[in-house]
Amino acid sequence: MGKITGVVTNNITLYFRELLYFAAFVKVTIIELFLIGHRKQVVIMVLLRQILFTGYEALKLIAMVGLAIGAAIIIQGMALLDTFGQSGLVYKILIVVITKELGPLLTAFIIIARSGTAISTELGNMVVSNEIEALVSFGINPISYLVVPRVLGMVLSFFALSIYFNIAGLLGGYVVSAAFYPIPFTEFFSNLLSRMTIKDIIFAQVKAVVFGMVIAIISCYHGLQVQFASTEVPWRTIQAVVASLSWIIIFNILLTVLSYSF
Repeated sequence: MGKITGVVTNNITLYFRELLYFAAFVKVTIIELFLIGHRKQVVIMVLLRQILFTGYEALKLIAMVGLAIGAAIIIQGMALLDTFGQSGLVYKILIVVITKELGPLLTAFIIIARSGTAISTELGNMVVSNEIEALVSFGINPISYLVVPRVLGMVLSFFALSIYFNIAGLLGGYVVSAAFYPIPFTEFFSNLLSRMTIKDIIFAQVKAVVFGMVIAIISCYHGLQVQFASTEVPWRTIQAVVASLSWIIIFNILLTVLSYSF
């Protein structure tokens, strides 16, 4: 019994210790983000590469998912709601589901799978190959040089991809579904705009910024937490994915509740 208690106590201590390390890492990263204009160490190429990989190279996948979701909602919504004489509700459903909920969430899942894992793996391998130690020996802050450009690139890419997903889901979905339910584009667009509010747009983009920052910071943290062995890299990458998904869901619930409080 004493051994079990000791193991539990030790695990709790390790958990809170890592939580404190993570909180300190977040604090330093946010401070460095605000000081990005004064840091000559921040290389613009790192930022551009992150935007290229996270944003540009994910456009096709985001478009395909957005088209599929938008078309499915319009086709299924029209078929179901038309029987109750409430086909107009499909526009509100489109806005709520795509713009406020599924858009940010599905974009987050795609970015975690593509970019989150890549960041964690890349930084973990840099630790194993002693590249981080080399940077420190040259007086270069790894946070400002490696983490900040990736966080900023992730946030900017997520912001743009969220808008792109909404366009693909709303307008692209209309194009696909028009073959089944012919709706004049002017009617579709005017009905969509009449039910969309500024609050919907603002909270969708707030989610994009928050989700992008959460994924990037967690991925960078777990990548840099690799110690010596290359076998730690996939383990830390898995931890980054699990933690990112968990925190994305938590923040999504909080922001959704907050959006309905105003």
